Amino acid sequence: MQITSQMVKELRDKTNAGMMDCKKALGETGGDMEKAVDFLRQKGLAVARKRADRATSEGVIETYIHAGGKLGVMVEVGCETDFVAKNSDFQEFAKNIAMHIAAAAPLSITREEVPTEALERERNIYTQQAKESGKPENIIEKIVDGKIDKFYSEACLMEQKYVKNPDLTIQDLLNELIATLGENITIKRFARFQVGA
Repeated sequence: MQITSQMVKELRDKTNAGMMDCKKALGETGGDMEKAVDFLRQKGLAVARKRADRATSEGVIETYIHAGGKLGVMVEVGCETDFVAKNSDFQEFAKNIAMHIAAAAPLSITREEVPTEALERERNIYTQQAKESGKPENIIEKIVDGKIDKFYSEACLMEQKYVKNPDLTIQDLLNELIATLGENITIKRFARFQVGA
């Protein structure tokens, strides 16, 4: 199949990947746009894994204040070099993450950072619900594990669906940026403030 410049442009607009990467992805997938998007995502994940152990001592602190001034977020996003910290894609990513945190109110960045007491409280609630519904003991644990996974996907920033594009998780978005910029990038910490909360 002939890969046209229009197809490359369309894929680039969808993924923000480089022109040559888009052309290669379309070539590898026979021009199938959806498969090319998946191909680039997998490539981004591979690049992210390779770079994961690099130090991220540069970066930005980004803020988002919601209209009315009753909700605000501050987030620190790290990268390897000052050059990338000044990149517009990197800065836009940090802004979008701050806005996402304001909207989605995660408890933590990763599963490992979820407070133990919050996890235990959820586990106890799910166990009680399963027992009260009359489920057999051997099934209760599977039900609870499934509900805990769902809890993680809603409570952990990296597993949440991105508010601007629910087809992507925040981890997917981060992997794409790492692949595009070629550096390790991390969301280090955040604080979410809400008046009266």
